[in-house]
Amino acid sequence: MTTSIALFTRDLRVHDNPVLHAASTADRCVPLFVVDDAIVSSSFFNSNRASFLVDSLTDLDAALRERGGRLVVRRGQVAEEVARIVRDHDVTEIHVAADVSRYARRREEALRGLGADLHVHDMSVNAVPPLSLTPSGGGDHFAVFTPYFRKWETVHRRGVLRAPQRLTTPRISGDVPDLRHGTPSPELAEGGETTGRELMAAWARTGVADYADVHDALADDATSRLSPHLHFGTVSVTELLDRVGTASEGARAYTRQLAWRDFHHQVLAARPESATKDYRTRGDRWRRSDRDFAAWRDGRTGYPLVDAGMRQLAREGWMHNRARLVTASFLCKTLYLDWRRGARHFVDLLVDCDLANNQMNWQWVAGTGTDTRPNRVHNPVAQAKRYDADGAYVKRYLPELAEVDPAHVHEPWTLPEDEVKALDYPPPIVDLREAADRFAAARHQR
Repeated sequence: MTTSIALFTRDLRVHDNPVLHAASTADRCVPLFVVDDAIVSSSFFNSNRASFLVDSLTDLDAALRERGGRLVVRRGQVAEEVARIVRDHDVTEIHVAADVSRYARRREEALRGLGADLHVHDMSVNAVPPLSLTPSGGGDHFAVFTPYFRKWETVHRRGVLRAPQRLTTPRISGDVPDLRHGTPSPELAEGGETTGRELMAAWARTGVADYADVHDALADDATSRLSPHLHFGTVSVTELLDRVGTASEGARAYTRQLAWRDFHHQVLAARPESATKDYRTRGDRWRRSDRDFAAWRDGRTGYPLVDAGMRQLAREGWMHNRARLVTASFLCKTLYLDWRRGARHFVDLLVDCDLANNQMNWQWVAGTGTDTRPNRVHNPVAQAKRYDADGAYVKRYLPELAEVDPAHVHEPWTLPEDEVKALDYPPPIVDLREAADRFAAARHQR
């Protein structure tokens, strides 16, 4: 009799899961998730992700029970818990998804030599394995997105895998614990594969076709909202690509965004130090201003689009992608504060916070990453007038501006003086022209 372990990490689903698919061919399968104390005790395990994780583990356990198995959850050091089950249940194979962080690589190395064959599955977290594509001119990874995307489009992706119909899991202890802590964002999305698949189906059916035209319209919220499910693996990126297809301009635009996810993973896989260090240093001597950072963090900068984005983050544990771009640019290039401080705050709140995408997107905006125009600045007023013309997004998250005329909502300081005083809203903490000159001078001197 053969016994396998399907070690779940960021692939908390039964559908299109290469790890579970391969492990389920054994006579007995132990679907296992290990709550690593090193992760749980870190600030990365924020209350939003803890809540989403519990939802996802509970849903996964229910799906496995429907198939005759169950999810086994242990707490401790991953390799030690896996070794204990290998020894106690004569496990012959361990299956786990490949991932790119230093933590994931250390975990993989620790799983080797435990007395069972280790199988690492490349296409569980990503559509294309991170280091499988390299430039024709040499180099271990692509540093620019467009040539990466051209090659990524031509890669033959694996087919979508069915969920196993039946599983036999040996008698083993380990129920899903309640890992919730702190106070999650009040409008946090629900986790779990059931919810994720409902979102994916609705998006493929009615949402994605218009994506190219409306995805930047802040008030329309015309994005898939699937990023938390992609991060936790409650939705498979391979199945998502298969479902949306490429028949419409919107589907092709959305596919391009999913390719960015793989692009950032291959950058981090090749340069793991870029999680904390500049991918391309610009010699920045970042300002230190706790006052300015606090105003940005709390959504009190006096620039409505920036503040609306930051308050959406606090309220939902999520932020519209256009707002992420504007808020990050404002911190790094308008306030000229270190991108790492902003990335850390996003880590503290985002439910979809993926190390590769969070850090590399911040570096892209800061001009220290892969952007080919590293000194571009996103003016928050111009961006607001373009992507939130009537102020509907701003008013949704800034109730103090709810009654302001759309002509003034993005520049409330242009109202008559008595009306400005009546608003419970701060004046701008920085002059945009002066800030742009300061940033240009700082980069020019390097």
